[in-house]
Amino acid sequence: MRQRVEVHEVRLDGGGVRVVRSAAAPGRLALHDDGHWLSMDADRAGVGRLTALWALAARSPRSLVHLPIRAEAASGGVAGEGPPALDLVLAHHSLQFPAAAWKGVRSRLGTGRPQTVRVPDGDFPDEGDVDHDRWYHGSFRDHLRFDIAARTLFVVGSATAFREHGAVLRRLVDEAPSRGQGDRPSRHHRVELTSGPRTRPRARGRVPTTLHVEYRGDRGD
Repeated sequence: MRQRVEVHEVRLDGGGVRVVRSAAAPGRLALHDDGHWLSMDADRAGVGRLTALWALAARSPRSLVHLPIRAEAASGGVAGEGPPALDLVLAHHSLQFPAAAWKGVRSRLGTGRPQTVRVPDGDFPDEGDVDHDRWYHGSFRDHLRFDIAARTLFVVGSATAFREHGAVLRRLVDEAPSRGQGDRPSRHHRVELTSGPRTRPRARGRVPTTLHVEYRGDRGD
């Protein structure tokens, strides 16, 4: 999986932060807060882009991985339709980056250093190899965590959390574009990612704990 990105180094009081920003790319990838849950809508190219950047986040514990999809949705002429659009930032929990600081960091990004990154196709485990039962154990700590600040959804977790949930995301790549039974193609497919234990209905700040990622087939699929 290859992706074009821009690498930014932003100086802050007491240190700095590295931001890997996804370059604009063909395809549809839109994220909204629907109130009760978070919704992401993607076509074939958008699913591939999201999965590649998700894998990059698992490998980049010292970087914020930023998908500026809110601006892309506006440029595509869908701004103002439905709930407000959100950007997406994927962050390793060891960074301990406060989401409230994101607006200041984003304003200082400027022009980044263009780069092409390659993430191995086999970076995620097979979904059948993930022990989902342990996600319900009280001692389990490799949950994802959601937060929203400056019209951006933060998804924070360990490398294990990103890889195990990435196995769920990869199902969209593997199954959604395939033809259904009979003459009609299977054009819609959805997976669900959660923040924290499933027993918790809302995250901090009343952020929804469920993210629905839905593949919607292109006209040619």
